[in-house]
Amino acid sequence: MMKIRSASLCVSVGMIAACASAPNDARVIGAQPAAISSNALELRQGMRDLWADHVVWTRAYIVAAVADDPSASSALARLMRNQEELGSAISPYYGGPAGAGLTALLKEHISIAGELVGAAKAKDDAKVKDADARWHRNAEEIATFLSEANPNWNRADLVRMLNEHLALTTQEATLRLQKNWREDTATFDRIYDQAMMMADALSDGVIRQFPSRF
Repeated sequence: MMKIRSASLCVSVGMIAACASAPNDARVIGAQPAAISSNALELRQGMRDLWADHVVWTRAYIVAAVADDPSASSALARLMRNQEELGSAISPYYGGPAGAGLTALLKEHISIAGELVGAAKAKDDAKVKDADARWHRNAEEIATFLSEANPNWNRADLVRMLNEHLALTTQEATLRLQKNWREDTATFDRIYDQAMMMADALSDGVIRQFPSRF
């Protein structure tokens, strides 16, 4: 079971109400239970923590890479660790090999993102186009992997959410390269909110598939 970090407890109080008022497309995979147990709350908060780390460290990497700051390699290493943590988060429900499989797909997601940032910075349109196509194929592979593990995770819904994540991250990197600081900051707010929607959809799917554990 994932451990709740104290820094994230502030989210817990309003989490149920926030999910109930979220747009319909934020809850297409798993409906919010009428009542939530302590185990379910821990899962949901843990998943939110992991996806918060995902977008925060992605941003740290983008900021450093665009600025040619040597901290980019450290941010990337931390981001790769986050992919391992996300894979480990599903292992209690789907087994170690499934967790390792998800980790591999997510690490590919990050590697391609790094290629995209580098190609965009170099203004190499051909490499940008190639990396972007592979990035979207990887998102489809992640969606297929997850939907085959849990019928409550609809593949089309997953693809839509992951593609939105890619589009927002691309926008974030582009605005950073353009030094459009105001829109860059506003875009990260949208990235964070969208990541929380994905986290809730994933945890809700687990809760629905394994109700006896929650």
